[in-house]
Amino acid sequence: MPKNIEYKFEPIKNKMEEAGLPQLQIKAFKHYYTNLIEKGKSEGKIPEETIKPVKSLPKFNALDNEHNKAGEKALDRTVMIKLNGGLGTSMGLDKAKSLLEVKNGYSFLDIIIQQALRDEIPLVLMNSFRTREESIEVMKQYPELQKNIPFDFCQHKVPKILQSDLSPAESDRNPENEWCPPGHGDIYNSLLTSGMLEKLIEAGYEYAFISNSDNLGGVLDKSILGYFVQNEMPFLMEVARRTPADKKGGHLARRKKDGNLILREISQCPDKDIEEFQNISKYRYFNTNNLWINLTKLGEKLEQADKGLILPLICNEKHLNPRDCSTPEVFQLETAMGAAISVFEGAGAIKVPKHRFIPVKKTNSLLNIRSDNYILTQDYEVKKNPARKIEADCDVELDPEYYKFIDQLENRFPHGPPSLIKCKSFQVEGDVVFGKNISCAGEVNVENHKGQKKLEEEVLKGKIRL
Repeated sequence: MPKNIEYKFEPIKNKMEEAGLPQLQIKAFKHYYTNLIEKGKSEGKIPEETIKPVKSLPKFNALDNEHNKAGEKALDRTVMIKLNGGLGTSMGLDKAKSLLEVKNGYSFLDIIIQQALRDEIPLVLMNSFRTREESIEVMKQYPELQKNIPFDFCQHKVPKILQSDLSPAESDRNPENEWCPPGHGDIYNSLLTSGMLEKLIEAGYEYAFISNSDNLGGVLDKSILGYFVQNEMPFLMEVARRTPADKKGGHLARRKKDGNLILREISQCPDKDIEEFQNISKYRYFNTNNLWINLTKLGEKLEQADKGLILPLICNEKHLNPRDCSTPEVFQLETAMGAAISVFEGAGAIKVPKHRFIPVKKTNSLLNIRSDNYILTQDYEVKKNPARKIEADCDVELDPEYYKFIDQLENRFPHGPPSLIKCKSFQVEGDVVFGKNISCAGEVNVENHKGQKKLEEEVLKGKIRL
């Protein structure tokens, strides 16, 4: 390695060692940092000419009772891992997003716990240092959840890198701003360095179902588990058909040089190829981030390299303080856990229906989930209400000036969401407070640009100007 890279990395190494980060993580970060220096912002880019579309995949709907039986048989060797490091800052939260009430008085984490208890499998969280304490306290309230393995492990943190000179960023006002999560691709190395992987394997667990804690569709499915086990795969990704709403999300492709599956995120797409990236007829499938991993094969892969699992780099450009554009520009070096599909020989993908992907990223989708468009079943699964006769989901758009944050949403819907089961679209512009017993039908557009107004009408239809 060139001396200038060693010299430039030295303060980064010292910073990471002082923070108590394991050597494996430091070596992995050095690998990504070296690539950044050698190739600049182009590192990690996946040009259009290097890939080709995926034309067809095995389908969830083709799975049968034999797959279900095989999955049932493998349940006692299976663990559910949830990514739980997010704080929900985009919705104004300063706590673990999974602790937010989402349906019938239950939080995301409450629902996840009930699903784990239903299937009698261990639940393990990948927390960040910011989400760990509160989340573990919730889990302790369920003594029947106790198994022979810990409740969680923590993802690593890595330094932000100044774009100006590629040195580690510093912040006197808030030292926490000097660090960032390395993306959920860090899960594999974190499983190793935390000792969690060893504990799981020693306890007899062979398979892991991994998904985001805010994806209410990410439920362990015994048929998919059976398919995964029967085909002796090291890695399986659930993908769904892209729609115009998904055109900015990571898509599945094949590398031309070897035909292997690969995941391309929009930040890995050169600017000249963005139009093709968003071509949903060409690149048909997006990653739901519901993944299945053979833990033994993961362990074998991790043992082969002193840097752990090295994945394609995602180089994100941010500000040191993400809420203050006057602060220095930095690089955040990240990886995506779905990118491991290109690392495991024999990895596969399966097309699943959209009901296995119900993420809650904004207050718009939260209001929709809380409404009567969705129900919480006796098995603790959030599903579309079968009483909704409109096939398409309700398109909810709330004015971000007044509804972006949770407290804003709840102050303006003090009695809960209106009935949306007969509603095709629900759009609100301006500051409106919604009263009791309001229902919506068809395409509803409420406009108010004259200061806060309260709405008490029982049935809303069409365009309403206040």
